[in-house]
Amino acid sequence: MKSMKTLRIFVALLLLAGIGAAAWRLVLTPPQAPQVEFRTLLGERFQTNDLRGKVVLVEFWATSCVTCVEEMPKVIQTYQKYRGQGFETVAVAMDYDPPNHVLNYATRNGLPFKVALDVSGDIARRFGNVRLTPTSFLIDRQGRIVKQYLGAPDQAQFHALVERQLREPA
Repeated sequence: MKSMKTLRIFVALLLLAGIGAAAWRLVLTPPQAPQVEFRTLLGERFQTNDLRGKVVLVEFWATSCVTCVEEMPKVIQTYQKYRGQGFETVAVAMDYDPPNHVLNYATRNGLPFKVALDVSGDIARRFGNVRLTPTSFLIDRQGRIVKQYLGAPDQAQFHALVERQLREPA
């Protein structure tokens, strides 16, 4: 009789441990990046899935955003530092940013990465209704959002996270 009660308690504890482990995995597993289609200034079209296998920075910005403009040289430096290791950057211009301003800025400043226009605001909506700039998302090789930044990130910490993600298998 006593052993049956002990067995029931043991089974209940195992079930609770299993439920707890599953819940913990859900909490620890980063969310997937939304599936969106990007359209670049050069007319290139690609989707989030096309970036799988790379560590990706999706940077929402605007030419009228002082912090964005100040941060852009650091975004360029980061891209140049890591692009040969499987790092990609997509700078997404907000829907309120006139496309000719974005084109002029990208050309004048020689932005070396993909610059996408979000003329409908759909990309920003799909990434959690982004309205403030700069807002950035670091996406791992499996297409999961590892970190979201509002404002300019600390460069040393950001580079350390990028390097950790680049060491992870594709």
